[in-house]
Amino acid sequence: MLQVSTVQYFKVIALHNSDKNQEARNEMQEPRTKHQAPFEGRLSAIMRVRRIVICLAASVLACALAAASPLTDRATQAYNQELYTEALQLYQQAERQEGASAALYVNMGDTYYRLKDTGRAILCYERALLLDPGNGDARYNLDFVRQKAGLPDESGASILSIWANRLLSSCSSNTWAVLAIAAFILCLLAVVLYVFSSRVVLRKVGFFGAIALLALTVPANVGAFVTHNRATRHNTAIVMAEKATLGTSPRTPAGTGEIAFELPAGRKVQLGDTVRVGQNLWLRATTPDGRQAWINAQDVEVI
Repeated sequence: MLQVSTVQYFKVIALHNSDKNQEARNEMQEPRTKHQAPFEGRLSAIMRVRRIVICLAASVLACALAAASPLTDRATQAYNQELYTEALQLYQQAERQEGASAALYVNMGDTYYRLKDTGRAILCYERALLLDPGNGDARYNLDFVRQKAGLPDESGASILSIWANRLLSSCSSNTWAVLAIAAFILCLLAVVLYVFSSRVVLRKVGFFGAIALLALTVPANVGAFVTHNRATRHNTAIVMAEKATLGTSPRTPAGTGEIAFELPAGRKVQLGDTVRVGQNLWLRATTPDGRQAWINAQDVEVI
């Protein structure tokens, strides 16, 4: 009786162990299926995101193509067909209806040059650079037209001042401001590295890095200030008259003794005081080489 019970007992134990082993095998297989499902879910989610991104990009492209200016397209076609007067009228209409842009001013400048209006061509290129100081097409065309007209780039200016002016004009005031802020923050981090670092190499890096970044912060702030003033003061003008006569007093020169000097179309001047005499408005103009005289407001146009 005892032997039979013992055998049955071990059979029960063996059966129980077999059931546990089967459950263990089932449990070992379950994680694989559990891991596969989330992975497949992530793949499907990624595919959905890709489809959404592609749809959005297609929508933006379609909107951009739909928003393309028909006036600008017609003006460009007229320009390519050498119908420069018609092209100019369409560009001017686009400016009135859609607003100004650097690209539009470059196209208008090219059209004025073809119409042999040097003053207005230079004016348009200058306006393009005012909106986008880094516009390479406007800079190149401006230099080209000035050279063709025999106008100096910066009359009376030294090589250093010309280089500094080109450097300042390479970026907008916002770009200079961002550069100044970034350099200042990095300078503070370099100071922290110098003060709190225990390694000599890192302290040297922090010390010289702080000096270099501080040296970058100062001119970047100056660039932001100067370019912002240039963009907001609106006191720079281009001579529009074929030959403007500037006088020593705010009135039409009565003789050669009252003539200060003459300026051709396309020359840039800084405007100062204004005086109204009768129906005429006179402006005190200063050339880049420092000469000052009075010019009729009808002979210039503000950039």
